[in-house]
Amino acid sequence: MGVRFEELAWRETPIGLISLRRRRDPSLGVEVYEVKLDDEFLMSSLFPVAEIELARLGLAPLRGSGLDVVVGGLGLGYTARTALEDDRVGSLLVVEAIEDVIDWHRRELLPFAAGLAADPRTRFARADFFAAVADGTGFDPQEPGRRFHAVLLDVDHSPRNVLHPAHAAFYTPDGLRRLAAHLHPDGVFALWSDDPPDSDFEAALATVFSTARAHVVPFANPLTGGESANTVYVAQR
Repeated sequence: MGVRFEELAWRETPIGLISLRRRRDPSLGVEVYEVKLDDEFLMSSLFPVAEIELARLGLAPLRGSGLDVVVGGLGLGYTARTALEDDRVGSLLVVEAIEDVIDWHRRELLPFAAGLAADPRTRFARADFFAAVADGTGFDPQEPGRRFHAVLLDVDHSPRNVLHPAHAAFYTPDGLRRLAAHLHPDGVFALWSDDPPDSDFEAALATVFSTARAHVVPFANPLTGGESANTVYVAQR
């Protein structure tokens, strides 16, 4: 029998112990990759649908080529890898606060994200996404003030369920205005959420962006045998 469980990497961070583990699920007959923060599950390779749709839905409203895209929060790499599958993307800047998470991808510990780090369009910025918005410095340390065509964010569980109290201000109209300043005039902000559509957050988006929509993304849940859903918000200037 092969190894049923393996912890591939772990590190104490300012927000807790983050770890990447791989396990064999005998009932499903698949290898599962999971990220945990202390004892809390952040993401699993069993449920990638909404992370993939974050990139697809977020890029869909844009026209033209040579798109400059930011992915906030690297995680298992599904959003970033899907963005690179769009031939219109000219550059991908991944903003990730934890160096170890970036290292997972450089070492190609995640087979489904293979090629992400090696793609010439990809660059990693080790930075706090929310601090970069709050202080106005922007996402690209090599080009302060740079604007982007799309920002795709997947860090917190939802606008109401954040990983750190400092993130909460981002989801207000003022925080969203600061984010919009880093977008081109027709730029898109897209956000993954584990919660159902939140009318208060939709209202906040509507005060800043010309259009805003909450997409409910259903997916099969192999653990329950039923269906679950996430939300992807897409707002365009």
